[in-house]
Amino acid sequence: MERKWWHDKVAYQIYPKSFYDSNGDGIGDIPGIISKLDYLADLGIDILWLSPCYRSPLADQGYDISDYYDIDPRFGTMEDMERLIAEAKKRGICILMDLVVNHCSDEHEWFKRACEDPDGKYGKYFYLRDKKEGELPTNWRSYFGGPVWDDLPDTDKQYLHVFHKKQPDLNWENPEVREEVYKNINWWLDKGLGGFRIDAIINIKKALPMHDYEPDREDGLCSIHAMLQEAEGIGAFLGEMRDRTFKKYDAFSVGEVFNEKPEEVPDFIGDNGYFSSMFDFNEAIFGRSGKGWYDAAPITPDDYKKCCFAAQAKVKNVGFLSNIIENHDGSRGVSYYIPEGDCCDESKKMLAALNFLLRGLPFIYQGQELGMENVPFASIDEVDDISTLDEYKVALEAGLPPEEALKAVSKFSRDNARTPMQWTDGANAGFTTGTPWLKANPNYPSINAAAQVQDADSVYSFYKKLIALRKDPVYKETIVYGALEPVWEERHNLMAYYRKGERTLLVVGNYQREPQEIALPAMYKSVLLNNYKDIAQDKGTIRLQGYQVLVLEM
Repeated sequence: MERKWWHDKVAYQIYPKSFYDSNGDGIGDIPGIISKLDYLADLGIDILWLSPCYRSPLADQGYDISDYYDIDPRFGTMEDMERLIAEAKKRGICILMDLVVNHCSDEHEWFKRACEDPDGKYGKYFYLRDKKEGELPTNWRSYFGGPVWDDLPDTDKQYLHVFHKKQPDLNWENPEVREEVYKNINWWLDKGLGGFRIDAIINIKKALPMHDYEPDREDGLCSIHAMLQEAEGIGAFLGEMRDRTFKKYDAFSVGEVFNEKPEEVPDFIGDNGYFSSMFDFNEAIFGRSGKGWYDAAPITPDDYKKCCFAAQAKVKNVGFLSNIIENHDGSRGVSYYIPEGDCCDESKKMLAALNFLLRGLPFIYQGQELGMENVPFASIDEVDDISTLDEYKVALEAGLPPEEALKAVSKFSRDNARTPMQWTDGANAGFTTGTPWLKANPNYPSINAAAQVQDADSVYSFYKKLIALRKDPVYKETIVYGALEPVWEERHNLMAYYRKGERTLLVVGNYQREPQEIALPAMYKSVLLNNYKDIAQDKGTIRLQGYQVLVLEM
């Protein structure tokens, strides 16, 4: 594998709306991010990914872009963005932005012009079909529920949107659309951007000609995944985008990729892959059901272990996965992957180490380093997220009582990750002096950065030690490039693996509250990390405490 500048980095995702508000309007902003750069640099962050802050009506929280060349006034100005790029660079941090090019906003100039003249140039920027009374062009269901087709205003046409109706899909079959995308990417890279996280990119290739699929719910519609499974030829688009943009700048790109086949891994993240890396979603999608969130199976510690190891085995040494515990699109990882009732500092640190030391690029989502948890919802009226609202409706239609439906969707709600960053134990978690756009998790007095930065035994301090270990010249070669070999795979509620390179490290976590013993094959040289103060051992046998994790040099 060809070595790249970003292989030994640590990445951090910011959701700008909820990170830090500098002007008291209740919405996080770019000046707020700039004011926290020293916090991120001190933690050890090298790459900073910002969720969308382009101009947008925020129908889907910024993933509906009305101007790719401008910053939304809620978040600041273009001058603020340029200052962020420059200030981050001074601290050795490069900035990634979200690349959202499967769709734009219905308030984008292109779509407005398509409405004015659907048969003209801009009508060809979208998927338009003649409207037929009582009949849809296809029976595909959008990600947010309902048909993917809506009426094009003031015309006899309908347009395709696989997400929200305010997010019309761009027609990537049109070379003019692709040229516009590449022009915009290069414009940002010329500004000094380090690269992009690529959103929902698998959706750019549609199975043509479009047709119906077997309905999978009583609404007579089918999941959009039925079409995506049939779509072929996306590589031509992705390879062209790579060559025309990222490759020319040696920029970092990480893809939001689902459903890739094992044989396609080299195409996506090999030496000449479409992207530098792609996220591992194995754990996040485990147990999901076509019926809806209410029907999802819970993930157990053994399931989590199998998902991680399966992803590692699929990629091997072909390229780098980007490993995540959480992001802006779902639950807080500690509330999702740790059995209910067992969230504590020890279990949070265990999950951190098991994920962070996998082979690949570690991504931390804002607040993850504090062990932020899911928010309790007393009512569906407290929910902002459009996908949660749709899934609540799906659960009710399936016959769940309102209380059960709320509980079912609360576990997966994207609002869990979007509550304000918990900076202090002061009002609104120190996020804003105004009224926050989304209320803070009520546990912020006990979980906040101000307290944890000062506490050598906090979750934050443990993450800082993990980052320092990854960057330690003695161990960096092994942790970044060393092989990953699972061990004791069949042991219930135990996750363990070797990292083998210049050194041999053993990472082992007791994924339960009850203690359990392991017999080491050989004596260890040193303890590199331990989420407890000591180790209970008798010669070659170690008695792991509840949720104890150890990183041992063998």
